[in-house]
Amino acid sequence: MDFRAYVSVDKRRKAVEDNLKVNLSNIGNYSFDSKLASSRNCENMIGAVQIPLGIAGPLKIKSDFSEDEVFLPLATTEGALVASVNRGCKVITLSGGVTVNSQRIGITRAPVFVVNNQKEGKKFVEWVNSSFKLLKQVTESTSSHLTLLDIKSTFMGRNVYLRFRFDSQDAMGMNMATIACTKAASFIEKETKARLVAISGNMCVDKKPSLLNFIEGRGYSVSADILIPRKIVESTLKSKTESIVEVAQRKLMYGSLLSGSVGANAHYANILSAMFIATGQDAAHVAECSVGITTAEEIKGDLYVSIYLPDLVVGTVGGGTSLETQKEALSIMGISGGNNGKNARKLAEIIGGAVLAGEISLLASLADNSLASAHRKLGRGEKI
Repeated sequence: MDFRAYVSVDKRRKAVEDNLKVNLSNIGNYSFDSKLASSRNCENMIGAVQIPLGIAGPLKIKSDFSEDEVFLPLATTEGALVASVNRGCKVITLSGGVTVNSQRIGITRAPVFVVNNQKEGKKFVEWVNSSFKLLKQVTESTSSHLTLLDIKSTFMGRNVYLRFRFDSQDAMGMNMATIACTKAASFIEKETKARLVAISGNMCVDKKPSLLNFIEGRGYSVSADILIPRKIVESTLKSKTESIVEVAQRKLMYGSLLSGSVGANAHYANILSAMFIATGQDAAHVAECSVGITTAEEIKGDLYVSIYLPDLVVGTVGGGTSLETQKEALSIMGISGGNNGKNARKLAEIIGGAVLAGEISLLASLADNSLASAHRKLGRGEKI
């Protein structure tokens, strides 16, 4: 398998610069404001750890909001990953582009309260439901960029969990939701007999794989698909449609069922972690965001591949996105900063396309049994 970039590094850099009118020669030289970083991003800071930053693309993306070709910043220490995603991008772009659909679900925080018994628990839930407007006022008073969408309650024994769901616009919003829920919880304690035990009761569900987020979604729900002509499968992926479909069936479906996996995919976490680190996302969210499903089918000899990411928690303002290098990585995709929620949604859609590119390339590599040789060549520098 040939994982090499289909244009040279210099040509690739120039293509990005011409497309975005930015100078990438400085991106590796950016440091950050240590005073800002030590007060907002890292305590007891003693320095910084460097991670190589690569670029893949262009990737042609088509959605309800735009049709564009983008380059993907990927921060990783795993040799062959950028090249693999790059090959997937080439296949997708040659095939006319990936179609992406997205839905803003919202960020969640779920405090847990304790009551005396089931009877009190029922009354407590009824009070919460009837007091939604009041709780909306309380939570939204903490930020002009936060909107309370709903509150879902679950009670078991003496425990009552309230799953607050917010629209946080271009921010990932976890800290905003925590601050808002803390104020709401104080108000609830004053108005009811319930006692707050913890502002997070694990029904959020934050930074953990879960069936709840898999079913209901969190952050953004993104799906994407592509129909790859057989000739491109054979010429660029160096494989056959039926071989890739068989790998998807026996690995993704049967293997995932036997192992008890939540979801069924080849390596979502690889692409998610590389893009999360590059763009200043909270990397721990990969634990929940990598839960998803990849499908592959043969349609009249051509290869249909889709991905489904029900839980994609990302933002373009706040947290690590304000650091200089991460901000520059976001600018490569034209989505740095806030834009009434449009930038974060576009980031989610770009990540969906990137994940599809990575899945296509790895499935093809497994189908023609070239994974080991690719890693020996690109991950170890061996001549084979």
